Amino acid sequence: MTTAVELAQDTPLTIGGRTFQSRLMVGTGKYRDNDTMGRAIEASGADIVTVAVRRVNLDRTKEEGILYHLEPKKYFLLANTAGCFTAEDAVRYARLAREAGFNEFVKLEVIGDQETLLPDVQGLLEAARTLVREGFKVLAYTNEDLVIALRLEDAGCAAVMPLASPIGSGLGLLNPFSVRTIKRRLQVPVIVDAGVGTASDACVTMEQGVDGILMNTALAAARDPVAMAHAMRLAVEAGRAAFLAGRMPRREVALPSSPAEGMLD
Repeated sequence: MTTAVELAQDTPLTIGGRTFQSRLMVGTGKYRDNDTMGRAIEASGADIVTVAVRRVNLDRTKEEGILYHLEPKKYFLLANTAGCFTAEDAVRYARLAREAGFNEFVKLEVIGDQETLLPDVQGLLEAARTLVREGFKVLAYTNEDLVIALRLEDAGCAAVMPLASPIGSGLGLLNPFSVRTIKRRLQVPVIVDAGVGTASDACVTMEQGVDGILMNTALAAARDPVAMAHAMRLAVEAGRAAFLAGRMPRREVALPSSPAEGMLD
């Protein structure tokens, strides 16, 4: 059976020269237990799974640790500098992840404010430039600012990750215009990160034409994380298919669905 996405001749997601089938990326934090985490990740269909190297035990042999439950041959494990508030800390933990056996990809976060968890874009740019020089393929978490996104691309980032809304807020996509503008202007992939709360948020976000979505709290904090992960998988696929299909124009007046000509008297 041919899917709508196949009919629209979609291409796989490619980041830093590596190709992925799923456009949904998921995190590993905040789950009530590792079994729930594993089942939710599997239900999501995600290829890429992020791991906060500052917050987890990097010993893969410990059953109580997150990495014990994530098969590297099944998932592409993406080190994440979550919890870093300076460029120096972010660079340090990216290096630590690589020494611990992670790949050269890193999701770079430099947080600027403890209350809102909004990014420190100056520190982000500094850390991104350093890591790119050291051979990392950087996926940079940032705000929905076009100028910063362009500077991150110029710095050599493999992908730019504007937020939908603040981390863990579940408010959904607050500024679709800015996200669409970033996607239109950048050549590297644009992955929306943070703030998606439910399946409708994911679908609307993908309808903006972005290349993918990363989420964590929306799954882990759901009443049924496994069921929500499945819903998010479908929503991302539906939003992507709708974008490729091209929506009808918006109009301020009604337009009959059936032609007015040739009607029977």
